[in-house]
Amino acid sequence: MKSNIKNVAVVGTGVIGTGWIIRFLAHNKKVVAYDKDLKLKKKLVSEIKRTWPYVKKLFNKKKLNLKNFIYVTSVEEALKEADFIQECASENYKIKTKLMNVIGNYAKPNAIISSSSSGLLPTRIYSKCKNPARTMIAHPFNPVYMCPGVEIVPGKKTKRKFLNEANKFYKSISMNPIMVKKELPGYLADRLQEALWREALHIVNEGYASTKDLDRSIEDGPGLTWSLMGIFLTYHLAGGKAGMKHMLKQFGPALKLPWTKLKAPKLTKKLSARIIKGTKQQSKGKSVASLSNIRDEYLVNLLKMRKKYESKIRK
Repeated sequence: MKSNIKNVAVVGTGVIGTGWIIRFLAHNKKVVAYDKDLKLKKKLVSEIKRTWPYVKKLFNKKKLNLKNFIYVTSVEEALKEADFIQECASENYKIKTKLMNVIGNYAKPNAIISSSSSGLLPTRIYSKCKNPARTMIAHPFNPVYMCPGVEIVPGKKTKRKFLNEANKFYKSISMNPIMVKKELPGYLADRLQEALWREALHIVNEGYASTKDLDRSIEDGPGLTWSLMGIFLTYHLAGGKAGMKHMLKQFGPALKLPWTKLKAPKLTKKLSARIIKGTKQQSKGKSVASLSNIRDEYLVNLLKMRKKYESKIRK
């Protein structure tokens, strides 16, 4: 899908901001980036170069045009030509609300302002932002330059025309927007991930399994089908010929069994040490950069292969 948006500003260049910049550049957008920590520029350029071989393969690009990328030293300079603003500051209401007030004052009147928040409510984030009708959440998944999913969450004052324009824009950079009907804490996938993470912490904390065991239980189990069919369609198939109807009848009563815990365990020093030690052992001495390269190569191949099969399901 085509979008008329060409000039993009990214405010905050940590892991998520960097991921957005790489994806924007891969789709020929002109990107102006700003972060109050100017030391991040060196890391950002290094990450662009590390990821480009995988991004190039995924999106069938030949060259990386760094002429489309500028790193500036002020928010005002970053926003002056931007038609679309992707905010990627720390996940904190106070920080984001203050920043959105600044962004709203410097942004062009109709520039779309989109926060990469992982779970904060947009109405609260944009409570002091000028013209909140053009504001929303666009929650991506890490690594942003690979994962096509993005949750679009409106605030109470967000207008439909800006949501539609954002939807077109994200599709133009090879993403699959999920239009959330109304704001809720944690949005969609993070609520599901948090439930899984919470149970994983309990299992490790109580000594039932190692971090490696739990990861393998997902890698070799539901994770294989989730990447194609998600949760509901996977369960639909588990119901046999009658599908979800039989699934609910057969396994619905199990929801009343006390298998899971609704509250996360306290993240004690002992539990933290156990998790850190476990993941260190799983890494087998490989650096985060080395593991990221392996992951990115895998995701390129997985996403290319998935296209063939998802079209058969989603037609």
